Order: sequence, then C-alpha cells, then structure tokens
Amino acid sequence: MTFPCPSGGWGPNAMPHTHFERPPSSDAVEPPEAHGVPRDGVKLMIVTPGAITHGRFADLGAHLVPGDLLIVNNSATLPAAVTGVRAGRGPIAVHFSTALDDHVWIVELRPAAGATAHLQDVEPGERIGLPDGAALVVIASYPERGAAGSRLWTSRLAIEGDVTSYLGRYGRPIRYSYVPRPWPLSSYQTVFARRPGSAEMASAARPFSAELVASLVSAGIAIAPITLHAGVSSAEPGEPPVAERFEVPPATARLVNLTRASGGRVIAVGTTATRAVESAADAADAADAAGVISRATASQAAWSRSVATTRAPAVAKAWQWRLPSRPAAPVTTATWPAKEKSVDISSCCPGPPRAASG
Repeated sequence: MTFPCPSGGWGPNAMPHTHFERPPSSDAVEPPEAHGVPRDGVKLMIVTPGAITHGRFADLGAHLVPGDLLIVNNSATLPAAVTGVRAGRGPIAVHFSTALDDHVWIVELRPAAGATAHLQDVEPGERIGLPDGAALVVIASYPERGAAGSRLWTSRLAIEGDVTSYLGRYGRPIRYSYVPRPWPLSSYQTVFARRPGSAEMASAARPFSAELVASLVSAGIAIAPITLHAGVSSAEPGEPPVAERFEVPPATARLVNLTRASGGRVIAVGTTATRAVESAADAADAADAAGVISRATASQAAWSRSVATTRAPAVAKAWQWRLPSRPAAPVTTATWPAKEKSVDISSCCPGPPRAASG
C-alpha cells in the first residue's frame, strides 16, 4: 500500500513517501466489543527511545504521571450518510462532510452501495432529492471551484429545521465497504463526544472507557477538551488536504499554560487534537508578536509534540479553519473498528482511499 505524500505539493503526480504491505486479513471489520473485548482492552503500543513494547489500553495510566495533561477531541460523530435520489438515475449515498453555514454544507456524493469511488458526473445546479421531501442543490466543486469530477461539493439544503436534527431522523453512520454490516451510531462515538459535527469519528480516543477516565483523573492526570469536526476522510491519491473546523476553549489554553509552566507534559490524543492545539499556537504567534503563545519542539524522547505557552490568551478562540499538517505522533494509537489491533502511521499523508458503501 502506498500513501502519496509529496515533497513539493499535492497533485496527481505526487511522489509516494510511505510504502508498506498490509494483508487483507488485518482489516478491522467490527468493533472490539463484538467479539468480547472491551473498548479499553485493545492493544497499546508504547514507543520509547530504546524500545517498543506492547500492552493493553486499560494500562495507559502506567505510562503517565500525575500532572500530565491529556488533550481530547469532544466532537461527536453525526449519522452523516443519507440516501439521495438523482432525477432519472436512481439512489445515491450523500455524505454530509462539513457545515459551512446553517444550510450550506460540503457533501460527498457516491453510488448507493458498494462504491469504490465518488460520482464523476456531478454538475453545479443539479438537484438531489432527500427523504421527507427535502433536497440539496449542488453549488460548486470544493475546495477548488470549477473542478470537473470533484469528490467534494458545496451544496444548499432545502431542509425543514436544522440539519443536525434532520440527520438524526434520516441519517446513518458512514460505513466503508470493508465493514460488512451496519453498527449503531453509539459504536462510532468516543466517551468524550459532546458536540455533534464530525462526519467520521475522531477514533484515537475510542478506547477510553468511563472507568479508565475516572482512574486517570483519580491518579492526578488532567483531561481537557478541544473540538475539531472531522470531515469525510476518503481522500484520493493526489488530493490535497481539506481544512477542518476547530475550537480551543480558553480553559483548555489555560490548562496547557499551567501544565507547561509546572514542568508537566501536554499529550494530544490523536492527530485531530494535535492539529487543533498546534493551530491555536500558530494563530497566536501570527497575531501577537510578543508571543502570547509560542511553540517549543518536544525532545526526541517525547511521545507527542508539546505546545509551550507563556500565558493564557486573553481572547477566547473562535472557530478557525486548519489544513491538516504533518501530525506529531500521539501518545497513544488506536483505531476503530479494531480486532485487538492498533496502528498509527504518523506522516503528512491522509489515509488511503476507502470504498464507501453507504
């Protein structure tokens, strides 16, 4: 398998950066609970400068110390797949990716089932019927306007009420072709999920259980939220990353500052949390030459890149947009669904193309 990771930009001729072989039998086709393994019972790989060892996620606390701060993503997964109908062409799958406005969304359009690619013949102005008499009208390709055969499109929705409530009534979780059966939305949520908005689960935090969280907090390990709503992730070879919406609350920024000032470690759980905190530091650096927030590069021994701050920002972080950058390796890695298996590849690349089945 190859991840296209260009040295000089994104495009169809990008040179591959990472090569590896993954046998089909390693596909995670169901959540671990389906075969008797609790969420926090999946494998945990621990990487230190001198060794790589393996354990269970439930033992995470043994690798943390009082005063550490975990940054977690509290975005909740939406039932973002809805069946649509093209006039005279039959049903398709509409994947709601990102909200630009109340009734203007970025969407991905695919064949109704067993799709290996997105629809190639979508045109601006096309009207697609949705359940309960609703509809969407395609506006333009995204992020580049006028791109024929685009995977993503902006669309205006003719829906009664707010879109999130509509998806709750008629949507289902986005499911890829290697997952043979549907699973309930609860299987696609982390224990931290509070703010609906992600088309797909920010999966690094899925192995956390309520019991594990309570154990960590009782041991003096702090947990603070950010919000980054993840869009559909089935990027195709050569496709550039797409900006995603995030927010770093003032309280989280203060905790980062205090933790760093006291010599503690700031540990981002997953690349969504990493990118949000790094983006907040970037924004503050650009806005305040005095360095309200400044970044320090973590040592080679660190498991995750830390953000060093001098003091809390005086102004709350509003919603920002951030392009995915080369993510730092998170302290823990876990993917869903998982067959007692955890894999994380830290590079500048999005994941490989996946065939969505609805």
